[in-house]
Amino acid sequence: MDPWSESEGKRAHDPIFQCFSQNQNHRQVVENCCKERSVDAAVARPERCTCFWVSGPIIVGAGPSGLAAAACLKEKGIGSLILERSNCIASLWQLKTYDRLSLHLPRKFCELPLMPFPADYPVYPSKQQFVAYLESYAAHFGISPMYNRTVVHAEYDEQLLLWRVSTRTSGTMGEEVQYVSRWLIVATGENAEAAQPDIDGLQEFPGTVMHTSAYKSGSAFTGKRVLVVGCGNSGMEVHILPREMLGRSTFDLSMWLLKWLPVHVVDRILLCIARAILGDTTRLGLKRPASGPIALKSLSGKTPVLDVGTFAKIKSGDIKVRPAIRQISGRDVEFADGQLEGFDAIVLATGYKSNVPFWLKDRELFSEKDGLPRKAFPNGWKGENGLYSVGFTRVGLMGTSVDARRIAYDIEQQWKAKGTRPDVFL
Repeated sequence: MDPWSESEGKRAHDPIFQCFSQNQNHRQVVENCCKERSVDAAVARPERCTCFWVSGPIIVGAGPSGLAAAACLKEKGIGSLILERSNCIASLWQLKTYDRLSLHLPRKFCELPLMPFPADYPVYPSKQQFVAYLESYAAHFGISPMYNRTVVHAEYDEQLLLWRVSTRTSGTMGEEVQYVSRWLIVATGENAEAAQPDIDGLQEFPGTVMHTSAYKSGSAFTGKRVLVVGCGNSGMEVHILPREMLGRSTFDLSMWLLKWLPVHVVDRILLCIARAILGDTTRLGLKRPASGPIALKSLSGKTPVLDVGTFAKIKSGDIKVRPAIRQISGRDVEFADGQLEGFDAIVLATGYKSNVPFWLKDRELFSEKDGLPRKAFPNGWKGENGLYSVGFTRVGLMGTSVDARRIAYDIEQQWKAKGTRPDVFL
């Protein structure tokens, strides 16, 4: 018996599906018949909830990755259900980024599948332009996420051969709503939660402390001494490169060189050009790691900064680079080299992390340590039992597009093998 037929047979004896009745919208609501199945579940679930059968894939997350997956599925005639904890698409971009943000890579490397940016967009679109593009993208493909639905638990039911995804209305502890499907696509991304550092004395600092997810502009800090903590994209990478080299974008040049040369050679070329343009960054406190920028990105996911003016501020002395923090006492910060300085505010540019381990019960596709796929791109997009990941590639939206197309093709092949296609639902 094939897995699909086995699943259909087991469904007939499950209390959830016994309560379903067919209607034209294929939307089924089941009250008081979702029984708890696992006593060791990571999240305690109530014995009763409302359940929906979803005939196509469930996608968790309505960011660029979730939209790309839904669009690629839609292009193949396959409907999907997107569950989004916020009240909008691309909530990280819309709600947790600073006002003057723009894409750091040329737009051609940031397009989602099947729809290019408008021809009149600049090479590096602004935050507002990118969000407008995503909204047009969703409208073009008829993508309507279910907003304010936080996924609290998802696991594969070994008896039914289906995924059970439990949600609650965001910000509440109300009734759980469960969605059941043969496929689950994780699109919550590498940057789902703010990463908070553990610094001795930070909790007692009397001034303003904020993560960059809450930072909008520098106007609130006029006239104040501000300490920016971190060396990620929001702060300052140790590897700093000009945004453009030899008349083209640094990223574009890197991709072209990688067609012909190995990574270590390309890294050496990039660093030589960077030194010729920027000079020796070490004398300003910006020590470069042993691994080159591309090798480091591949190994650890750490992205080099493509400079758009920060380095000039460092050279002029407007921005000073300090070593690691030893401790904070009142408004005074003691650094690893013994220096002691007072500050009025601290901005934590300490980056983000995946939240997948908190809600997904899976130990095969995703690592419990960092919430990222265990296999590196391009091999981390597919797990077992209809589980997929999109947008965890560490190579940006280019990787997202590759993942989304592969997932849609893979699910389409399963539908073709069955001889049917899913209906539009919910």
